[in-house]
Amino acid sequence: MKFTHAASAGALALVAALALSSCASTPSTPAASTTPKASVAALDKTLTGTITAGGSSAQANAEAAWTAAFQAQVPGVTINYDKSQGSGGGVTNWLAGSYDFAGSDAPLNADQQTSAAALCGTGGALNLPVYLDGVAVIFNLSGVSKLNLSSATLAKIFSLQVKTWNDPAIAADNPGVTLPSTAITTVTRSDGSGTTQNFTNYLSEVQPSVWTSPASNKWPIAGSSAQQGGSGVVNTVKAGDGTIGYADHSAIGDLTAASIQVGTGKDFVAFSQKGATNAFTAAAVAADTTVKGDLAQKLDYTKITDKSAYPIPLVSYQIVCTTFKDAAQAKLTKAFIGYVASDIGQQITAKNAGSAPIPASMLASIQKSLALVK
Repeated sequence: MKFTHAASAGALALVAALALSSCASTPSTPAASTTPKASVAALDKTLTGTITAGGSSAQANAEAAWTAAFQAQVPGVTINYDKSQGSGGGVTNWLAGSYDFAGSDAPLNADQQTSAAALCGTGGALNLPVYLDGVAVIFNLSGVSKLNLSSATLAKIFSLQVKTWNDPAIAADNPGVTLPSTAITTVTRSDGSGTTQNFTNYLSEVQPSVWTSPASNKWPIAGSSAQQGGSGVVNTVKAGDGTIGYADHSAIGDLTAASIQVGTGKDFVAFSQKGATNAFTAAAVAADTTVKGDLAQKLDYTKITDKSAYPIPLVSYQIVCTTFKDAAQAKLTKAFIGYVASDIGQQITAKNAGSAPIPASMLASIQKSLALVK
């Protein structure tokens, strides 16, 4: 797997710091958190083999950091994660038996869970929410460095009802800001995308009278600048003027993201790690998939009303069979996902991808679900 030097160095430095901190603690010192910890000592350093996975481009920076840190401790294991597939391609390839796990910004739907029976047996598949971030609304508009957008205005822009930047709807969200008459170019995903699924879920729930298209992992409206992958969206927004798009916050680089209206009031909230965690706590409820140990979540965006929460959280999953055809691959994959879903793993991605740590209670549930994998 290719990953940046910065991600590798940052992940390894954090692991070293955590290890030293752990060594400095005395046995009588109470733990600062009840989060399950996958310490360096807990890893089986004798493991060998290759884990092949792919999917969510939103997870790309996190996967790079997790891989660097894990392989530093377990050098006999190689991890190949293909971010070019997007969530849709990742699930498709996993269902075809090409991957040990899929990365996806949306849990398996009912049809996919049924299809998973051929791969996983009667135990089915587990959706494990290991990554928490936000869908950032990015823009590039000459002369404008800060932007507020209400949910209604967002829905109108991306449904192509608002076509210029000085439209009264945008002006009402940004009193005192001089907005040019530049035409708006909406930039969207061309591939099956969990980020698209999250964004259209949000628009459908909070503005159903404005956003009348279906929520989908494929962009439902013709007329946008459609790009492959999150990087395609980011690069196209960056290269243009008057452009606006959506992407996982960890991937936007130096682009500017809008502050989004929370609830129905006049509060506009910028992305923050704490804001993503608060939104998840407010909005997430367990989805009933009937699969033992499955942790698929449904987000009710209408419950995100407090200004301490970012209105468009993104939850991303690692999807894995409960029963592998190869016990050795099951052991490898469980070790890696267990590391990801630990206090150390979550601190690594928070530092290197800017994501929000998954709440401790959910990490504990993931560890229990992994115990079912064989």
